[in-house]
Amino acid sequence: MSTRTPRRTRAVPPRDDPEVGDPAEELEEHISHPDQDGQAPHGRRERVETNVIGQRLRKTDGLAKSTGRARYTDDISLPGMLHGKILRSPHPHARILSIDTSAAEQMAGVHAVVTGAEMPRSYGIIPWTPDEQALATDRVRYVGDAVAAVAADDEDTANRALEAIRVEYEELEPLLDPREAERRTDVQIHDPKKPGYNGNITKVVKLEFGEVDGEMDAADVVVEGDYFFEGSTHTPIEPHCAVGLWEEGGIAGTRLTVWSSTQVPHYLHRELARVLELEAARIRVIQPAVGGGFGGKSEPFDLEFCVAKLAMKSGRPVKILYTREEVFYAHRGRHPFLMKYRLGADREGRIRAVDNRALLDGGAYASFGLVTAYYSGQLLPAPYEIPAYRFHSTRVYTNKPACGPKRGHGSVQPRFAFEVQLDKLAERLDLDPIELRRRNFMGEDRRTINELRVTSNGFLQCLDAVERASGWKEKHRRLPFGRGVGVAGSCYISGTNYPIYPNEMPQSGIQIQVDRSGRVTVFSGASDIGQGSDSMVAYIAAEELGVPLESVRVLTSDTDLTPVDLGAYSSRVTFMLGNACIDACRKMKALVQQAVAEHWDAKPQRVLLAGGQAMDGLDTSRQMPIAGAFNLAEAKYGTLGATGSYNTPKDVHGEYRGGTIGASPAYSFTAHVAEVEVDPETGFVDVKTIWVAHDCGRALNPAIVEGQMEGSAYMGFGEALMEQQIFKDADHGRAGLHDAPSLLDYRIPTSLDTPELASLIIESIDPEGPYGAKEAGEGPLHPSIPAIANAIYDAVGVRMDSMPFSPPRVWKAIQAQKEMEGREGKAVAAD
Repeated sequence: MSTRTPRRTRAVPPRDDPEVGDPAEELEEHISHPDQDGQAPHGRRERVETNVIGQRLRKTDGLAKSTGRARYTDDISLPGMLHGKILRSPHPHARILSIDTSAAEQMAGVHAVVTGAEMPRSYGIIPWTPDEQALATDRVRYVGDAVAAVAADDEDTANRALEAIRVEYEELEPLLDPREAERRTDVQIHDPKKPGYNGNITKVVKLEFGEVDGEMDAADVVVEGDYFFEGSTHTPIEPHCAVGLWEEGGIAGTRLTVWSSTQVPHYLHRELARVLELEAARIRVIQPAVGGGFGGKSEPFDLEFCVAKLAMKSGRPVKILYTREEVFYAHRGRHPFLMKYRLGADREGRIRAVDNRALLDGGAYASFGLVTAYYSGQLLPAPYEIPAYRFHSTRVYTNKPACGPKRGHGSVQPRFAFEVQLDKLAERLDLDPIELRRRNFMGEDRRTINELRVTSNGFLQCLDAVERASGWKEKHRRLPFGRGVGVAGSCYISGTNYPIYPNEMPQSGIQIQVDRSGRVTVFSGASDIGQGSDSMVAYIAAEELGVPLESVRVLTSDTDLTPVDLGAYSSRVTFMLGNACIDACRKMKALVQQAVAEHWDAKPQRVLLAGGQAMDGLDTSRQMPIAGAFNLAEAKYGTLGATGSYNTPKDVHGEYRGGTIGASPAYSFTAHVAEVEVDPETGFVDVKTIWVAHDCGRALNPAIVEGQMEGSAYMGFGEALMEQQIFKDADHGRAGLHDAPSLLDYRIPTSLDTPELASLIIESIDPEGPYGAKEAGEGPLHPSIPAIANAIYDAVGVRMDSMPFSPPRVWKAIQAQKEMEGREGKAVAAD
């Protein structure tokens, strides 16, 4: 597929016109040049004209994935490969007294057995909370906690070997309710960090900005509400899978290779070295194609350590593929939140103060929980102007699978509560909910109350777009009973401003190799988990170097071959990897332009690279194939290669403890309108349409951006109406067992359930994003849930402050409303 033919340059006036400057200088203004440090130019808001960027192009891996040619981790088959299985705890909380693996080790076809004693070192994705082990040594903390692993000739033999392992447990009392875990100190899920601390608490965050109590007292209206957000999980199509290969001797020396369906090859590489106590230089991590992640594969898991250790012990490659049940227990999905909100405003609807408290059910291990505790409050104060703000978040451990980052990490739950609060405020003041949000818009190039820097902000345009497209003015409070519309807004980060482990090195890097044939190869350490990051760097290379898209190769996610990128999390890849790719490409472009300019005896800025050609910008009849331009550059400079990198600005946050968490180089903004029909006799909610307006800065490929917007809204819709990651308690079966660990029982929407999704792209052109781009993969999820909740209220007059909005829950709310209205009617009649 060829790129679009470039636009011809406009006619150049004659040089002797006194009103006209040097045409070469004039042309130079229309050609992108790197800054002195090689980064993409910052500080400009205008839309730069492009040939490839902004077009609706195919994904570079689309055909391979749709035809079955893409190779996932489970497709890897190595000579002599063994199959591994992991023994898991049947108890939610127990002390390990002994493990006897002798019978398993003696079985025919079993080649290696490992226990936690061989990998005792703790680890964790957040360096300050390393509370997990590859295999538990002294205590198990949830049903499914890993205890031992085996490698055998086939899966059946491996499963029989697990049955032969004898583990003696001393059962301990489990804590499954986060309120009980917060209160109790007689049962401690983890050892306290310090004397007097509660070992059931991961993190407590208390932050206040402005005079909250004074502003709340002075408010004309105060809205209060209690909210519950049920936990949910990721349900990617591909289960977690890993393959380990241990090679001894040879010219390369002893080394370990791990293939994994991870989202974070770099962090996995670091933790493998830590836990296995190997030099990092002896470890190679390769990420094949990934069949979906959504945050569920963004940290190391037990299987990756186990395949490595089993391969080291057996001397043969080992593969472990999770069953679907194991995926549910591995989890790391959405935290259940218990929230209490107070919102004060004046009579005009302008916010004066917000006060919120949240209790987070974190499950058995910390995962990203330290960050989640901050995200539960830090990301709320935009896109609205909030003069005074306080939040108090507590993340506790419970004896359930660990929660972690799911699409929209940590901020989906509070956004649900807050956007419903705004709807209640609009109702109290008899204001249009969209108008209320307009009145509180914070603007752009501002700092939030908690000192986060906001640059571009297209939230008002998002509100305008969904208002027009949905016919809001004709529908809100005007539809017949049972039909309603609701609105909600949000913002989200375009990457975390700091890496997970403190360092001053770039967050993302790119290498470019140019071949004399005209082919360009991009080496990228980023993880494409379906969001299109491989395609993005191909588009940028084609744009900057003028080659056809089919002449760009992208090699990714191999720690031996590619530069470091920190991974696919926090919507960081487009912004950070994109800027790194522009940096590398423009360094290479400068070399090619200089070489061609010398050949033509012209200035380098006159040389344009586009459409597979190098041409003179002042005389486009003078041109040569791009391969010829590359040959000239190679003859002048030698073998052609360039590197690029991106690191974040350091002035985007406050200087208080926790001020860096939630900081980002840019923020996206979103508004949704949902239209629903509610059956009051059954409580069934039929979401007809969700209009999604998202400020992505600039859409590098509108088709991919729309796909991300619709996928996000779909996911939010599923969480709103269906999804529940819940576990049995002692009164309803064996405590700690997952209630529905299969895709037959865990409800997610099918294509028949999914509403119409209308994507409305808003482009604010961020001054620091690549071509002005910001994130589009997570932000569009946030408003779906509160927009549906607010639409249900518009339809039937009941507030849904607890999730999910299932038929029984909605029906009960309608019945409770009828009973309350009946009592009020009787009271009026009695008076």
